[in-house]
Amino acid sequence: MKALLLEGKGLWEEMKIGEAEKPKPQKGEILVSVHAAGLNPVDYKTATGGNPNWLYPHILGLDAAGIIEEIGEGVQGWKPGDKVVYHSDLTKKGNFAEYAVTTAHAVSRIPDSITFEEAAALPCAGYTAYQSLFRKLHIQKGQTILIHAGAGGVGGFAVQLAKLAGLTVITTASSQNHEYVRSLGADYPIDYKKDDFVEKTLEITGGIGVHSVLDTVGRDNATKSLKALAFNGQLAFIAGQPDFSQAVSFAHPLSFHMVALGSAHQSNNLAEQTDLSVMGDEMLKLIQEKKISPLLEEVIALEEVPSALKRLSERAVKGKIVAKLI
Repeated sequence: MKALLLEGKGLWEEMKIGEAEKPKPQKGEILVSVHAAGLNPVDYKTATGGNPNWLYPHILGLDAAGIIEEIGEGVQGWKPGDKVVYHSDLTKKGNFAEYAVTTAHAVSRIPDSITFEEAAALPCAGYTAYQSLFRKLHIQKGQTILIHAGAGGVGGFAVQLAKLAGLTVITTASSQNHEYVRSLGADYPIDYKKDDFVEKTLEITGGIGVHSVLDTVGRDNATKSLKALAFNGQLAFIAGQPDFSQAVSFAHPLSFHMVALGSAHQSNNLAEQTDLSVMGDEMLKLIQEKKISPLLEEVIALEEVPSALKRLSERAVKGKIVAKLI
């Protein structure tokens, strides 16, 4: 089969299309004919550091949508010809290829009204946003939330989901993306390049601070965000934990939530793995009902993936990029 091959640790910008062995589904797995594969920052990040479970050439790509080609032993509820979308295990070969295998209990069925490209834009970023808001932060109507990087994948889905749930949404974004994040539901965009987001957040909330923060940027940003939280506020982080030495205070009690979506695959926790499909089903329903957007901004060819990942690494992308294979 044709696949985009990573020849060694850190060589993701040099990936080329080559031939790879077509995988076979094992017990509990399905073989998928990949029609579209989503791009995510985790692709270039893991490729840079490598993984001890990988054998080179490796195939990147965690998000895919396609048609089941074959089912492995013990798979129930699925059959060849079913359309599915999923977030796969980063320790195994990925989806920048004509065919891929994944665990059957972690996939979601794609409704006929949603394209493969739209579906492939969803898993990593969408499920992370969903898990952060509803499994970790347990957001409630009437609350206020600060979502960092609202023009990005996770941030864009989170802005939409939080607004749909009845929250007041503050988000950081460069000024040229303010109209875009407002279209997603943001009430108060903050230009992080020009303004201090803590000062602006406190100004917006009358000095009280927000109930929750979703940080998608990094350790320093997460640490600074602590000052934007209200009494009993909570922080969910996906790109680095805050400096807890600055976070524990009897006078300003806070709660913290680490979000690591894909590690469910390595957890041996069947319920958490199956929850990937539950979150997928719920978000596909919201897209089908046009309550949220899949954030699909660009569809590219497989050979364009390295240059697109380069743009992702430079934080020069809004929404989602998807590679179309068929």
